[in-house]
Amino acid sequence: MSEITDADEGKPVVHGEDKLGIVATVDHGTAHIEPDPGLTDKIKARLGWAETDEETYPLQEETVAEVTDDEVRLHSSL
Repeated sequence: MSEITDADEGKPVVHGEDKLGIVATVDHGTAHIEPDPGLTDKIKARLGWAETDEETYPLQEETVAEVTDDEVRLHSSL
């Protein structure tokens, strides 16, 4: 797992071939994701985002597989 930093703001968050959203902000190592408008409720539920109606959602550290120069990739097991 790679640590998320302020430098990762603006990067897309992907799961497989699906873009889930972008890193809107990073606060004390926690990425807050602005979801893609087409993100389904099923995927939101898997990420724990279905319960609220926020503009951004915290990304659980354990869901991140790797952070590259271009994107934040989530574990395929989600």
